[in-house]
Amino acid sequence: MNDSPRGIGGALKSLAKRQYFWGIVAIVVLLIINLIADPSYLALSVGADGQLVGNPIDILRASAPIMMIAVGMCLVVATKGIDLSVGSTMAVAGAVGMEFLSSAPNTAGAAFTALLLVILVSGALGAVNGLLVSVVGLQPFISTLVLMLAGRGLAKVITGGQNTAATNDVYQWFANGYVLGLPVVFLLALGIVLLVGGLVRRSALGLMIEAIGMDAQAARLAGINRRALLFTVYIASGVLAGFAGVFATASVMTVDVSRTGNLLELDAILAVVIGGTSLAGGKFSITGATIGAILIATLDKTVVFLGIPSAATPAFKAIVIVALCLLQSERVRKAFQKRRARTARPNKREAVAA
Repeated sequence: MNDSPRGIGGALKSLAKRQYFWGIVAIVVLLIINLIADPSYLALSVGADGQLVGNPIDILRASAPIMMIAVGMCLVVATKGIDLSVGSTMAVAGAVGMEFLSSAPNTAGAAFTALLLVILVSGALGAVNGLLVSVVGLQPFISTLVLMLAGRGLAKVITGGQNTAATNDVYQWFANGYVLGLPVVFLLALGIVLLVGGLVRRSALGLMIEAIGMDAQAARLAGINRRALLFTVYIASGVLAGFAGVFATASVMTVDVSRTGNLLELDAILAVVIGGTSLAGGKFSITGATIGAILIATLDKTVVFLGIPSAATPAFKAIVIVALCLLQSERVRKAFQKRRARTARPNKREAVAA
């Protein structure tokens, strides 16, 4: 093992080339800012129910829905597409789950039946996107924008335009329960991320997704079924958005059609970009998207904790994201390195003359 300064420096340079490294740096910086404002920010305590509570737990819980839609968005973007309908799919999924449970018994069977219905409905919405993109030939932006607008209307039809509430202990446990001191919702999201990541990286599926994003014509000549892959990717994005809808509504067992998943498609795109997935297609990082999702959740909690006015919140988030993107830019880093080198040369000359 090489512990020399040169070896450590080389390792850091290698890490700095990975875009998600700067996402980790940003998370650490935000946590330090919060610690300066309140030294007890990261403190954990035991609640009345015997479970751990505190800001770190809240961040992990808040990151779970964003992780789901970010991973789905990551796969879609890798095909040179986009999915603007994930927020609306979350609302539809929440409406389906709450509407079913509002008239179902408070049993585990009802909870898993509601979850199955959510998966089927959200998968069907993803399949509609896949059909419009791969068969009809619409631009992904347009086809998913259509569902983005129609999805909330569908959710209102399902709930009759009302905020539907329900009661089911098992379903609520998905969002509010704990295992080994950690939120179940975060562990479920992490498990799904690992499952998706293992599937696309331990098989040829990931390479084929990247291939159609790089050059669809060359991928077709290589024997890759582009239509089937696009169907699969958009269905996966829909199902993952459905899980996000479950996580978002199960915590309070109420669906607010107007607010559930509202503008979260933008957070998903930000998480994907922060994680190093190219919007031009052909490259994706599940790990990076996950780190980006945790960063977005940390940023949202920081905004609330620091008491930043709601009117200034978008500007604050924009400043953080722009600064992070500049750090990720290889061109910007090279410009800083050249400037440091120019500054160092006169100092060396002065030392030699002395």
